[in-house]
Formats: sequence, structure tokens, C-alpha cells
Amino acid sequence: MAARESGAITDVRGIRVGHHTDARRPTGCSVVLAHGASGGGAVGGVDVRGAAPGTRETDLLDPANLVGEVHAVLLAGGSAWGLDAAAGVMRWLDEQGRGLTVGDAPGQRVPIVPAAVLFDLHLGDARIRPDARAGYAACQAASAEAPAQGNVGAGAGASVGKLFGMAHAMKGGIGSASVTLAGTTVGALVAVNALGDVVDPATGAVLAGARSDDGRGLRHSVRAALAGEPPLAILAGSNTTIGVIATDAPLGKARARRLAGAGHDGLARAIRPVHTLSDGDTLFALATGQAPALDFNVLCIMAAEAVAQACANAVRAAHSLRLDGSWLPAADDLARPRANPGAGGA
Repeated sequence: MAARESGAITDVRGIRVGHHTDARRPTGCSVVLAHGASGGGAVGGVDVRGAAPGTRETDLLDPANLVGEVHAVLLAGGSAWGLDAAAGVMRWLDEQGRGLTVGDAPGQRVPIVPAAVLFDLHLGDARIRPDARAGYAACQAASAEAPAQGNVGAGAGASVGKLFGMAHAMKGGIGSASVTLAGTTVGALVAVNALGDVVDPATGAVLAGARSDDGRGLRHSVRAALAGEPPLAILAGSNTTIGVIATDAPLGKARARRLAGAGHDGLARAIRPVHTLSDGDTLFALATGQAPALDFNVLCIMAAEAVAQACANAVRAAHSLRLDGSWLPAADDLARPRANPGAGGA
């Protein structure tokens, strides 16, 4: 039976997703709740490739370390401030009676919530960022339905194509996709806030990225850089693509980490350049064990495909943003004029 490529990370058995989007400025957070086959959490892994990450609880996912299950993963805007939202996720999980049991008395449990953040503080009032209430609200909103994409949750303030400065950037967002084969699914949820351009993984065509000087066409960041156009100095960590790969196949911690690493192949297909000094690119992996086992090499292929498609979906679903006199157009804003030869574009 051929693989089916569509859907969302919530096609994975045991996975639910919730967003919280702050109405006061473009920022927010997204939570992936995980239930393993035994009713506990999922097996977790992580792979950090960017040079400027903002993360929490990644060391415990090392296969050499003790903790064997993850109950949720948080993705948030707000740079390092956004890690505060994980406390709200922990509180919600505790209220549901979920967590790692650490004693016999009531309440002696610790929910395990790894997290990663992206930088969106340059949009609006930087004093507004995801906090514990935002993380709690994202959990309350979680469901098994396909999650919203684009300008929501951790993707609310995301932007892409900043190699030549924010004045030439476009709107990023959050996207999801899944691949199913022989009853087993691998899905991805990715918040795309990259320094580089986002391209169609099937054709290599730029979907959203650095714009030309007149703002009406695409600059093609890699092409421009190789032609000798100097990038602008970018604050380290002011970008970052973060995401979660989930599968309902059974995996141990070592292979969960390897699956997260395979997901970065998907980032490399969809973002150019990727894993830069100014990005903190981080992907988590979750294995719920609620479906049949599948050849691990095939699972890695599925993970890369799901991540690449989720990145493309993130910018395709995004809509433009005007704030404080600046404009972040969305992919569709530049796609429409390109149909008219007199309207410019690339």
C-alpha cells in the first residue's frame, strides 16, 4: 500500500494539539499533548541543529538519562521569556493527574514538558510574551482535530527571509502535515521563523523569503548571497524554526532522537539557508507506540517528508501583517501579482 501524504500531526494516535494566540500583539504558544500506549506519556527525543537555541528539558531526552516519557512539548514565541509558558502546561497536566510518579502520596508527580522558543519580540510591545497562563490556555484548547495553521500559536509572530534585514522579510507561521503507511503515521507541527527563505520541497521554488528592494518580488537569499550581496548583521537567536515530529510507531529513546534528526533533513529541503548562527533550530520527536512497528529507515523518510511539507504549509496558510508602519506580506500576497507581468515579482 502506498503512503498517504496529507493531514496533520493529530493523525498520530495519542496526539492532541492546542494553540493560544495573544490578541495584544503577534505572539503565542502551541502545545502537543502526548499519550503513550500504556496511558502514560510518549517516548521522547530531540535534535538541536541551530546555533542559538532557546530550550528547556532537552538533556533529560538523552538516551543515556533516566526519564523515559514525555507528557507534552511546548513551542512558544517570546524568545527565552516564552519558556515560562511551560509552567502552565505542567499545571494543567497536574490537574489532569498526568506526570511522572515520584512518590506514593497524592500529588507526588512531575509532568515532563520539554520546550523550545522562537524570537518574535520585534513585533509590537516586547513586554507582552507567552506566560504560564498562555501555556495553560493552549492545553485547554487542545484537541485531536487538525490544528489551525498560519498566524496562530507559536507562529503568530513568525517571519522568514531576514538574511538582508527585517525590511525585506515576509510572514512565517506554523504548519502541520502527516504521512501514513501501512497503518502507521508520522506527523509534524513546525513553527517557521527562519532567517532563510521557505521553498516548495517538491519544486524548490521560493514560497516566502527575502524580498527585492522594491518589496514586490523575491530576492532568493541563497542566490543573492552567492552573488556577493552582503547579508545584514543579525542578532543571534532572533530567528529559529522549532517543531515536533510524532509517530504512533513504538520507539525507544535512541531511535526517537534519531527520528528528530531525520526531521532536520526536511528542514533542509524546505528552508534555505537553514541551521545558521542566527537560528536556534530545534526538533522534538514523540513516539506513542499505539500503532504497528514499521521499518525505521522508512519512518525517517516519512519524518523528513512531513517536516518539509509542514514548513511549506506554514507559509502558505499565513496571512500578511501590518504593524507599527511595517508590512510583512504573506506568500499569497506576492503570488497574486506574479500572475500579472506588469506587477513585478520574481
